[in-house]
Amino acid sequence: MSQLVLKTLREAPSDAEAISHQLLVRAGYIRRLSSGIYTFMPLGMKVLKKLNRIVEDEFDNTGAQQMLLPALHPIEIWEQTGRLTKMQDVLMLADTKAGRFVLAPTHEEAVIQSVSSDLSSYKDLPAVVYQIQTKFRDEARPRFGLLRTKEFIMADAYSFDADQEAMRTTYQSIYQAYLKIFNRCQVPFAPVEADAGAIGGDVNHEFMAPSAIGEDHFASCPSCGYAANIEAARTDGRRSDAPSALSEDMVMHHTPSATDIKSAVESINSQGFSLGAKDMLKSMVAMGPQGELTMFLLPGDRELRIPAGYRLLENEEFEQYGFLVKGFVGPMGMEKFGVKIVADFSVSYADSWSAGANVVDYHVTGASVDRDFSVDEWDSVVVARDGDPCPRCSTEMKLVRAVEIGHTFQLGLAYSSKLPIASFVGADGQTHPFWMGCYGIGMTRLVAVIAEYFADEKGLRWPDEVAPYKVGLMSIGASRSKDVLEAAEKLYLELTEAGVEVIYDDRDLGPGVKFSDLELIGIPYLCVVGQRGIDSQNLEVRTRMDGSTAEVPISDIVRYLVDI
Repeated sequence: MSQLVLKTLREAPSDAEAISHQLLVRAGYIRRLSSGIYTFMPLGMKVLKKLNRIVEDEFDNTGAQQMLLPALHPIEIWEQTGRLTKMQDVLMLADTKAGRFVLAPTHEEAVIQSVSSDLSSYKDLPAVVYQIQTKFRDEARPRFGLLRTKEFIMADAYSFDADQEAMRTTYQSIYQAYLKIFNRCQVPFAPVEADAGAIGGDVNHEFMAPSAIGEDHFASCPSCGYAANIEAARTDGRRSDAPSALSEDMVMHHTPSATDIKSAVESINSQGFSLGAKDMLKSMVAMGPQGELTMFLLPGDRELRIPAGYRLLENEEFEQYGFLVKGFVGPMGMEKFGVKIVADFSVSYADSWSAGANVVDYHVTGASVDRDFSVDEWDSVVVARDGDPCPRCSTEMKLVRAVEIGHTFQLGLAYSSKLPIASFVGADGQTHPFWMGCYGIGMTRLVAVIAEYFADEKGLRWPDEVAPYKVGLMSIGASRSKDVLEAAEKLYLELTEAGVEVIYDDRDLGPGVKFSDLELIGIPYLCVVGQRGIDSQNLEVRTRMDGSTAEVPISDIVRYLVDI
């Protein structure tokens, strides 16, 4: 250990919020180079290599083949798929003498360009390739150490199949490999339904690790097992079939400058009403996939879950549609302008609503579905929250805070339909597009997730399979006792020859410092060699994960540490 490039720190960096960030820096696993950019020191690199080996084992077992794609991509291939524009907020671009390039956050375009000529026939399919590669993302607010960074390492796989059914079969194979990978890492996780985002495709799953520092949430049903990221989670999808009790007429109210839910409620209540945000109808206008105007209706105390392919209207776009009065929009009369009305199921459970009046500085109360406005489509369009009914069994769902550690996508024809090169000649002699899948695991993020989950008040605690070393060997008093020095060095050599990964703390320091450092570093098993152990012919072995100790005869110590 005296030769190891390592200096532990007593204090954590002032900017380190997450426990994993604090401990990985203090224990010498990582060092900050710049905001969101970290160096993996020798200890950190050993953990990364252990995780890489797990991924390689399980991917190789599916028949996937490892390769290495460039991190620098010609900008033209990103223009072809439209992702240069779609992902412009996070893309890092490099201007060079040879032109502009993308420092890639993902490799769909590049892998298609690289392997298509080798998969030119149906006889070459199915095929799965993967890599473990550095990625780049222009992250505006790097945070929590390795959890949100500008540069990171991912294991990403790409599958190529001849048809949809074959794609689904391959997807299931990689999905099962993911389960094995995360089980070997020993962190709790949940596969959940998710939104495809900028990657694309119809079916996809996120693998979420529950964590107090997670920046995502997923909805989970304790009864039937339904789980979905809140960007994709649906709620109980049933419209009320109870007849409305129409007890009031729709009435206009002057609500000057009340352009949001809070101010509208206050303005109407100042006129003798007692409304809450839940009684207001939130009317949000979006542009659909085909350029069609769509208005989404939901209770005022809920957030809109924007369906894939839609985007909310920008402020300046309202000027193009005179009938849309920004800040005072409501659903009344929209059918004559060809605006499609999509309402959340919860809207059907109230007899009447307050809403924008489509007149500057006015809202209405008493607006009722079917009488005052019509709904073209009922759907679940609110962001799920604690207590919402499960869409499968109606049991109350819970929101779980979590970190995304992996994502799998059935891309289908999302890329092959845009890139002519992404095709093969079928048995019929005709050219067909690949049915694709892609699969990613955040390797550097996984280091932080494992560190965060297992850490205790003393420092890191690594599961055996990902620890940089299995055994920490510590001598006490070796500088004063030739017997202790010889016994410790002999045991170090015997363990090394037996194939045990061991770090030997041979530093001339007090036992307190040595114990603290090895516990901070998180080595699974600590073996202590001192005069007392030599005299008794029993050595103390401490298990870092549970704090237990064992006295092991010196004659059995090598076998014990090999087998443990």
